Amino acid sequence: MLGGDQEPGNYYVGVDVGTGSVRAALVDQRGILLAFADQPINQWEPQFNHHEQSSEDIWAACCVVTKQVVQGIDVNQIRGLGFDATCSLVVLDKQFRPLPVNHEGDAHRNIIMWLDHRAVSQVRRINETKHSVLQCVGGVMSVEMQAPKLLWLKENLRETCWDKAGHFFDLPDFLSWKATGVTARSLCSLVCKWTYSAEKGWDDSFWKMIGLEDFVADNYNKIGNQVLPPGASLGNGLTPEAAKDLGLPAGIAVAASLIDAHAGGLGVIGADVRGYGLACEGQPVTSRLAVICGTSSCHMGISKDPIFVPGVWGPYFSAMVPGFWLNEGGQSVTGKLIDHMVQGHAAFPELQAKATARCQSVYAYLNSHLDLIKKAQPVGFLTVDLHVWPDFHGNRSPLADLTLKGMVTGLKLSQDLDDLAILYLATVQAIAFGTRLIIEAMEAGGHSISTLFLCGGLSKNPLFVQMHADITGMPVVLSQEVESVLVGAAILGACASGDFASVQIVVKFEEMQRTHETRNQFQDAVKENSVERQRGRNTK
Repeated sequence: MLGGDQEPGNYYVGVDVGTGSVRAALVDQRGILLAFADQPINQWEPQFNHHEQSSEDIWAACCVVTKQVVQGIDVNQIRGLGFDATCSLVVLDKQFRPLPVNHEGDAHRNIIMWLDHRAVSQVRRINETKHSVLQCVGGVMSVEMQAPKLLWLKENLRETCWDKAGHFFDLPDFLSWKATGVTARSLCSLVCKWTYSAEKGWDDSFWKMIGLEDFVADNYNKIGNQVLPPGASLGNGLTPEAAKDLGLPAGIAVAASLIDAHAGGLGVIGADVRGYGLACEGQPVTSRLAVICGTSSCHMGISKDPIFVPGVWGPYFSAMVPGFWLNEGGQSVTGKLIDHMVQGHAAFPELQAKATARCQSVYAYLNSHLDLIKKAQPVGFLTVDLHVWPDFHGNRSPLADLTLKGMVTGLKLSQDLDDLAILYLATVQAIAFGTRLIIEAMEAGGHSISTLFLCGGLSKNPLFVQMHADITGMPVVLSQEVESVLVGAAILGACASGDFASVQIVVKFEEMQRTHETRNQFQDAVKENSVERQRGRNTK
């Protein structure tokens, strides 16, 4: 983010709500992250495939981390605030109080998380309608989207939740409302997860067809009838109450929000790569695929004209970068799958003990252990007899089949640390092959992709990045600033402040201060920058 005529010393705050934690950053007008803080948040799984959180818990965590990152600076120099979050469903009553999304009646748990799969029968019925709005979600709606979750609430919690509900927010929009009192929704949230059209608005016939005609009757008041582009300034800025909670000045600009993956895409896809000898230097931004990889992975490609790709969400107009169409592929579990495979192995206690003794994360230890056992062969060949099918939580793209399950072939009776390391490698490779499958589907649909731009927690893992380069056959570009999602959130605040005329201008001038073309250069680059890259944070 490079400035125009701004005075030096302007700051922006970005807040990112992920699956397991809330993070905040203080970013200057050059896009440099000056301070970082994170805070874990609670999750509940009352039964299999039901995943819930608390909006009160999340807002409290936002306040903690924001106060931490602005310590020691003149808060009057903070010009804007931007939020991003997972696309989880927040339910409030008519007085904006939490309502229960569970059979236990616990109103504190008022969020159905993005990865929740309770609405399987509802999404199947929605897809059976073959309604035209499904064309813009790859032809098949995902159980992770909001319409099936809303229908589940109506059919299962009519008295305790549905009849009392006054507001259904996507989590990013809840945060911007909490900060400003403005109930306007972000175009990003509504277009990507709620079937809203940037060109046509809501489609009454869809909601009537699936049994949610309630929203049509009240002019969509409960789910949003005022829609703003990401980065637009909301109302009169930060309210005095929210300002006190967050430790920021009242009245500073607050931006219409983004979904977390889209903030990551915004943070990297416009990066300046001139001077590094990369093949993508002379290519248009539409040749880039932003891969935001954390608990799950999202694959964000943009185009000047709409491209319809079966099994890949979109095309969504202006949902991430204004004026461009977005296609969004994804894998339902990636970081969560790696954790599941590693932590469930018999050798995990041994791994934990050895990693702790070396003051390493378990994944840093596994990476070094793979280097030890690979001998003269490339590390990838260690899995010649072991293979993982990674759809343990269904397939989001491009097969769009939530009923798919995971599989491991080539298991033997041994369960030592070598076996755990090779299973970990096979899981990472399976995820990379999933990315390759998504790229092939997008290219078959009309995209022309030449370079991957990775960000998110897994992009801090050298093995994960290397396998993506090897398996896709494409160079991988990383930013020296690994917290691209937070930079994306701060870009929103910068735009809302008026210091930049539009999100596009901020992205145009965003500086990637250092890039690396993965393959031969990557391992050396990681070693050179390991201290700076890790900054004391373990690989996720």
